Amino acid sequence: MAEQDLYKVLGVEKDASQDEIKRAYRKLSKKYHPDLNHEPGAEAKFKAVNEAYETLGDPQKRAQYDQFGAAGGQQQGFGGGAGGFGGQGFGGFGGGGGFDDIFSQFFGGGGGGARRNPSAPQQGRDLQYEMTLKFEDAIFGKKTNITYNREEQCETCDGSGAKPGTSPVTCSKCHGSGYVQVQTNTPLGRMMSQQVCDVCHGTGKEIKEKCPTCGGSGHTEQSHSIKVTVPAGVEEGQQMRLQNQGEAGVNGGPYGDLFIIFRVEPSKDFERDGATIYFKLPIDFVQAALGDEVEVKTVHGDVKLKIPAGTQTGTTFRLRGKGAPRLRGNGNGDERVTVSIETPTHLNKAQKDALQNFAKASGKSVSGNGKSSLFDKLRGV
Repeated sequence: MAEQDLYKVLGVEKDASQDEIKRAYRKLSKKYHPDLNHEPGAEAKFKAVNEAYETLGDPQKRAQYDQFGAAGGQQQGFGGGAGGFGGQGFGGFGGGGGFDDIFSQFFGGGGGGARRNPSAPQQGRDLQYEMTLKFEDAIFGKKTNITYNREEQCETCDGSGAKPGTSPVTCSKCHGSGYVQVQTNTPLGRMMSQQVCDVCHGTGKEIKEKCPTCGGSGHTEQSHSIKVTVPAGVEEGQQMRLQNQGEAGVNGGPYGDLFIIFRVEPSKDFERDGATIYFKLPIDFVQAALGDEVEVKTVHGDVKLKIPAGTQTGTTFRLRGKGAPRLRGNGNGDERVTVSIETPTHLNKAQKDALQNFAKASGKSVSGNGKSSLFDKLRGV
């Protein structure tokens, strides 16, 4: 940066006004912001633009730069050089460093890049949106539109907060720094600290004539709609980030992000753990004893499952690839089918006789009453 002409970096003349410098900076920062521009070299240009504005956007630093150039400016306090504390020496209270930077580390006031550049762009707030999905939609994904309210840049004033035809002016109290020095009497003596300017609220600018649409905030609340592609295999509590769909930034900064949190409705048929689907299949005693081929529900449709003779309650079968899609690819999970043997509660005479004959053939005497009945034995009670 030291070898470049900062005015050329921003594309303005040396006699450009502070408002012209700010407009040029806002335009270029949007153009080269890494979240918006993915071309090679965009990030380096974005950094160069920010470094140029860090100096030219501050009237005091700009004056020092105009007089001494980049190297001289560093010695005067906007690059951190002579004196060991920004060129002001240990006792300095200037805008670019000095004792206020050290003091701020303990008491929260003073230095830092944002404090030296109250007009620097800031990304907008992130937002959250909860989306409730049906069980099947979480399995297979879907495309849908969502609508929510967010703070957007005011179209009337283009985010400046000033009435059209006017511009914000440098704050008369803090002279554009966004902070004021405050002297406080303490048991240790008089202490100096920095506080946010109560006139411009840290922006470094005063708006004499406020925009009639946004009232000077530069933002308006608007209903915002976007199309969302829900990925197949999403689960309860997972979230998806959509860049620049949050609230408007400050001083031309980019929009924040939107985080969609997914809520999934339960299924009446299935349970799920990651990519694995669980299904409970009731079968009767005859199917379990003799074996059978049955229809089994899956999220992909019904399939046939062979039940081996002698299957016991609690036996689990695996249906490969019949589970949920894995969120990061690699196919589907499995469905695990657990069988339970149902005991009949109402038997006709023929059924009772058949079971009595079965008991005799097994060498057992069954009274048909009490907990030691055949049915309890079949259930393992």
